[in-house]
Amino acid sequence: MFGKLTPRVVAAWVLALCFAVAPSSAAPQGKEKKKAKKPDPTGAPVLWREPADIARRDLFNGPGGEALRPDLRKITFIEQETGGFSTKYRVRDAAGRVWVAKVGPEAQSETAAVRLVWGVGYATEINYLAPCVRIEGAPQASDKLPRCGDGGFANVRFEARPEEFDRLDEWRWDENPFKDTKELKGLVVLMALLNNWDLKDSNNKVIYVPANGGELHYVVSDLGATFGKTGSLPLFWRITRSRNNPEDYAKASFIEDVKDGQVYFRYGGKNQDLFDDIQLEEAQWIGRLLSRLSDKQISDAFRAANYSAEDVRLLTEAVRSRIDELAELGRPTAARTR
Repeated sequence: MFGKLTPRVVAAWVLALCFAVAPSSAAPQGKEKKKAKKPDPTGAPVLWREPADIARRDLFNGPGGEALRPDLRKITFIEQETGGFSTKYRVRDAAGRVWVAKVGPEAQSETAAVRLVWGVGYATEINYLAPCVRIEGAPQASDKLPRCGDGGFANVRFEARPEEFDRLDEWRWDENPFKDTKELKGLVVLMALLNNWDLKDSNNKVIYVPANGGELHYVVSDLGATFGKTGSLPLFWRITRSRNNPEDYAKASFIEDVKDGQVYFRYGGKNQDLFDDIQLEEAQWIGRLLSRLSDKQISDAFRAANYSAEDVRLLTEAVRSRIDELAELGRPTAARTR
C-alpha cells in the first residue's frame, strides 16, 4: 500500500508521465468578476518515445510502476463522472490522491490495453485494476455493475489524476502534429491489433506534462472497447461488436491482405478511413517493436487486469499470433485469410 507523499514519490509521478486535472481556482470574494480564460500551457508534442527498454518493461504494474499504485485502505467518493459507456466515479484514496474509478466490462480490457500500448513506447494514461474495492459514499449502483465482498465493486480500474498536470482538449485522428508519420500509423495498426472499434476523437486527450520543460502528450485516453470483435456491416441492424470478450477476440481475423505495398486489416469499427493508407513498412515498424515483448510481459498485462488463468492464456496466445502476423508481412510465405 502507499502511504505518505515523499519527495521520491512526487518525482515518480513526473518520471512516469502521470496525468491529471488542474485544480480550479477559488471563487472571488464579494462581487464576481468575469476572468479571462487562462491560456492552455504549451510544450513539445509527444506521441511516442523510443523505448530502449522494451524487453525489461514491467507490464504488470504498467506506466506508473509499483510506487504509484492507489492506496486502497480507504476509497472515498468525490463525484460521478459523466459521459462514456461505463460508470465512472472520481474518488480519493487513503493517501489523498485523486483517481477516476471505472466500473463495468471496460475496466479489465482498458487496463490491459494501456500496458501493451505503453510497452512499445506510446504515451498513455496511468491506471491500475483493483479486483474488489469499497467506495465510501458512492451513489446507489446499478444492479448490472459487478459487485463483490461486503458492498464492494468488482474489477475497478483506477486512472490517475495527480495535481501536477493539465488535461486539455481532445485531439483529432485526421489533424494533429503527427499526421502521416510512421508513429501515428503504427498507433493505428496497434488499435487494430487490440480490436479497438471505438476510434472516435472524443476518446483522445492532450495532456500537459511539466517534465523536460513542458510536453504535450497525445494519448488515446479511452481504450475500453478492446479485446472483443470490431464487427462488420450491420446485419439487420444487429450489433455485432463486443468489448472485453476473450473468445470473440481470439476468433477474430486481423490482417486481411497485402497488395501493392499496402496492408489491409479486417476492421469493422469507427473511423475506418484511418486504415485506407497503411503502408507495409509502417506495419512492419510497429510489428518489430511488438515482437520485442515476451509472452510473459503480454500475459502480465492481462494478469494485471484480473483475467482468469484461462483467459490470460487465450488472450496472450491471440496477441502473440497477431504480432507474428505483423512480423511475417512481406515474406512470401505469409498467409492471408479473407
